[in-house]
Amino acid sequence: MKTNFALVPKLFRKDPSIAALLAKSFAMQKKAMLVDNRFYRGRTHELSLLYFRLTPLCNLHCVMCGQRGDKGVLKGSFAADESKKIVSLDVYKRLVDEIKHKRPTIYLWGGEPFLYPDLFPLIDYMKDAGMAVSVNTNGTQLAKNAEEIVRKKWHALFVSLDGFEETNDRIRGIGSYRRVVEGFEAINREKERQGSHFPHMGIVSTVNNLNYKDLYRLAEAAQSFKLSWHIFNLGTYTNEAIVAKQRAFMREKLDTEIGCLQGYDTGYNEGIDGQELYDILTRIHAMESDHPIITVPALNPEKINTYYGDLGIPVRTHCEVPWSQANIDYDGAVHFCADYPDYKLGNIKDESFFAIFNGERARRFRKVLKDSPDGVFPGCIRCYQNMLCGKKVKGF
Repeated sequence: MKTNFALVPKLFRKDPSIAALLAKSFAMQKKAMLVDNRFYRGRTHELSLLYFRLTPLCNLHCVMCGQRGDKGVLKGSFAADESKKIVSLDVYKRLVDEIKHKRPTIYLWGGEPFLYPDLFPLIDYMKDAGMAVSVNTNGTQLAKNAEEIVRKKWHALFVSLDGFEETNDRIRGIGSYRRVVEGFEAINREKERQGSHFPHMGIVSTVNNLNYKDLYRLAEAAQSFKLSWHIFNLGTYTNEAIVAKQRAFMREKLDTEIGCLQGYDTGYNEGIDGQELYDILTRIHAMESDHPIITVPALNPEKINTYYGDLGIPVRTHCEVPWSQANIDYDGAVHFCADYPDYKLGNIKDESFFAIFNGERARRFRKVLKDSPDGVFPGCIRCYQNMLCGKKVKGF
């Protein structure tokens, strides 16, 4: 199975400048672990990737989502109240001016980022600063914005789609599949009309017990979408025992109460047949496809049952994220962990990013992580960031 680096060769052929920025990000991440992690006493000189969770609002309620799903922790009136705290465009511009010399890759997400009121001018400003910008979206807003997206040459769209029509709609909401397909079609029409190959588009499919038997049909359908990649995310899952361990650990080591991890205790990992899933993914990877097909994490076939059935066994260790990445939350708070933003490093509304990124709280977090068994916390076992950036456990 291919890794995320499989995206780079194709991009080099189409867009050498964008591919070079992504390759630089991979190199910065590795350098941060090999050098900064070892020698700089909790500090780092690298910034390869910066996430922006622009809004807590979303127009879908995907069942396994840790924010708005069955067990989600950011929905309803709480999310509506939180949306009043979103960061202004002027504050984001100030941040971009501060970080642009590092040229980090930018990843905008939510909620649904199209619900952030200044999304288009923000992306304009980031692109003008010379950074590669990608947007993670549920795809339901693409059709009506297609002309402007293509005209402004957005770099990349990561679009969530979790199965063929009826399966996807069972997970993400009635009509969501058709709206995504209409969005792809609108973007592709505009690309042809305007003579552009921007934006690159790809699908991210989160594997769960509702959709895994239907993934091949989705992969077949996706061959007509003119994609640049299709990523199969094996999913972020946890259970009560792991949540309890993480809660005790964070209280003891970092004086922090947790409120996010439990959103991923959904049970949608239960009952997945690892061998059947592996066979399906093998057939998908064997397709004659014009775009890379990637599985995160790429596992040995006999270990897939462990991934879903024994959530306490790590498949990736030694998280690299805090030495080269950070997440800016919708209210301006800075975290290392995108999905588990419990430990706040500071807030960009109040101080500069780099003062936060190498401040006392950041150094403390890195030290605790580095000193932890296997370089991860108890709750990190199935974290998506660690699946992307962690060290592969032997045998997995």
